Amino acid sequence: VVAWSNSALKTLRQAKLNGSITVLERGSTHILYQKKILEEEYEKYGIKIRPVNDWIVNYELEEYTEADYICVPSSFARETYSQYDVSEQKMIGVPYGVDLSSFKKIPKQDNVFRIIFIGGLTLRKGVHYLLEACAQLKLKNAELLLIGALSPEFRPFLKRYEGNYKYIGKIPHLELYKYLSQCSVFVLPSIEEGLAMVIPQAMACGLPVVCTTNTGGADIVQDGQDGFVIQIRNVEEIKAKIAYFYENQEICREMGRLAMERVSKCFTWDVYGEKIINVFKNLIKNRNVN
Repeated sequence: VVAWSNSALKTLRQAKLNGSITVLERGSTHILYQKKILEEEYEKYGIKIRPVNDWIVNYELEEYTEADYICVPSSFARETYSQYDVSEQKMIGVPYGVDLSSFKKIPKQDNVFRIIFIGGLTLRKGVHYLLEACAQLKLKNAELLLIGALSPEFRPFLKRYEGNYKYIGKIPHLELYKYLSQCSVFVLPSIEEGLAMVIPQAMACGLPVVCTTNTGGADIVQDGQDGFVIQIRNVEEIKAKIAYFYENQEICREMGRLAMERVSKCFTWDVYGEKIINVFKNLIKNRNVN
């Protein structure tokens, strides 16, 4: 029985009573790690909002204990569980994939060097570090495009950096490839994620990626080949990678081509399906042997 975290406790308990192997699917880091790092970020900017409620923390901790296995989508996420004494034998890691029929490259219509971010405009996504980097760079014939829902907490940041970006709000999922294809590089400076699915989506549209370690993207992005993996909260690193692509646009396009090639071979949903089915088969096999 596979159940999604934060809604699985009764299911896990009933399944175990029925003799099933139980797998908790958790798309993010350990809940205590998530709570800690987000609270640090909110405190840093003086925002008095509790990003993770205590009842959610307690509920998820019970789920972690109850489940036979916890399935996460990246090595980064997996490492956060070991920090909180979850047994390595309990962990399963399989990276998510991309639907190549929905995310595909179409011709770019202009010569603007366009940096794109897709995701919720929140502190968790680290967009404020990207805004600061672009404001300092002041590149000519360049544009920062922001797509996603705007949280109230982030409105002051958009006001502060007004004139340094173009914000177009939420876009239907199946329309995103059209916007990605008109860009040069995708940047995701998140503070915490399990594995941001927009990373392989951007790569499938022919974009090199700049992402932080805390996006889980290091399992997909080959640093220096089809993108760069950088540390969190580092404006200077974001500036350096964007500047590199801006000054070497042929290399930028070639890295984008390699990114598209990599995800089409290694990170489709079909590949994910094969991997996760094999994991489940082995769990059943080991249960039967024991």
